[in-house]
Amino acid sequence: MAATKTKLPPNPLISEVLDAVSKARSKAKKIEILKEYDSPAIRAVLIWSYDESVKSMLPEGDVPYSPNEAPKGTDHNQLTSEYKNLYHYVKGGNDPLPNLRRENMFIQLLERLHAEEAELICLTKDKKLKDKYKLTKDTSKKMQLKLLITLLAPIKTSISDPWQSIFRRIFFSNL
Repeated sequence: MAATKTKLPPNPLISEVLDAVSKARSKAKKIEILKEYDSPAIRAVLIWSYDESVKSMLPEGDVPYSPNEAPKGTDHNQLTSEYKNLYHYVKGGNDPLPNLRRENMFIQLLERLHAEEAELICLTKDKKLKDKYKLTKDTSKKMQLKLLITLLAPIKTSISDPWQSIFRRIFFSNL
């Protein structure tokens, strides 16, 4: 039986990719889907959610925001374009930022995103991504380690992407 490609819309939401991973039955298929739809935004979410050394600077629990009810693909931003700002919400990213400002920025971020991606980020900040998506730390780690060489060798380093430095710190310290 030939392997079938996972069909998602062009430029899928991160939540759609993680839904597809959740529905995959084998660990190998989950990793295959993660590799197929790999992006810096997915890596940032997985790192924040599964790496114990990445600490959230936001209070745990529900966030008082108004979900963006616009249909997919219409009047909302995608996490793939907003992920570069996630460093504001983790320890070591932008620590001098006042907590009230950080929390207001987070609420504004959630209100710009599609409701599914906003929920995903709320789960991520509390490290509860595994509660909704069937994605284990082991699967996440295996996917990231398989991509490590392809990610770090050919890319040009960019100071403007703080997740690259966090990603490097985490993996080089664990090797």
